[in-house]
Amino acid sequence: MRKTPSHRLQFFEGVNKHVDKGDPVAIVYLDFQKAFDKVPHQRLLSKVSCPGIRVKVLSWIGNWLKNRIQRIGINGQFSEWREVISGVPQGTVLGPVLFNIFINDLEKGVKSEVPKLADDTKIFKIVKSQADCKELQKDLSKLGDWATKWQMKFNVDKCKVMSIGKHNPNNTYTMLGSKLAVTTQERDLGVTVDCSLKTSTQKS
Repeated sequence: MRKTPSHRLQFFEGVNKHVDKGDPVAIVYLDFQKAFDKVPHQRLLSKVSCPGIRVKVLSWIGNWLKNRIQRIGINGQFSEWREVISGVPQGTVLGPVLFNIFINDLEKGVKSEVPKLADDTKIFKIVKSQADCKELQKDLSKLGDWATKWQMKFNVDKCKVMSIGKHNPNNTYTMLGSKLAVTTQERDLGVTVDCSLKTSTQKS
């Protein structure tokens, strides 16, 4: 799946509408640790085998993932070959599609909005009060529980909070026991966005 400017524009158009109404918004930029490499094959196949997926297609995907081996080489010295039991191959058309299927239920039970585009995933919420902030914190905890259940890891050190809009509580949020860093600008699908919603084009 290609990451297109339309995805970014659609997301920030929604954020702008809230801010124009005077509603403060908190956006948490999420970062999966080695996202495409961590997807466990058997758990992925359990999600792919949902209603509507034909047995032949499921079998083909399973065969595409299995029988992969890898080894590490340093200065001409190589480790033993090991079976690859996790990860979706990058640089393929199917890889990002399978990753999106794997994280499709990421926001289950979450009240905040969770725009998902492969490894570029965010969660955002209108935060007018401390009650709203607490609800966002609960949602972050639910995402952490999801990651633990499905053997995925969030790189908490790279997950950041951007507070936008006037009268924003600028609350402190945590994830998996760690305090999330605060950011005033972030790169979003090749464009740098700051907390005033101004953008500047950057090279990918």
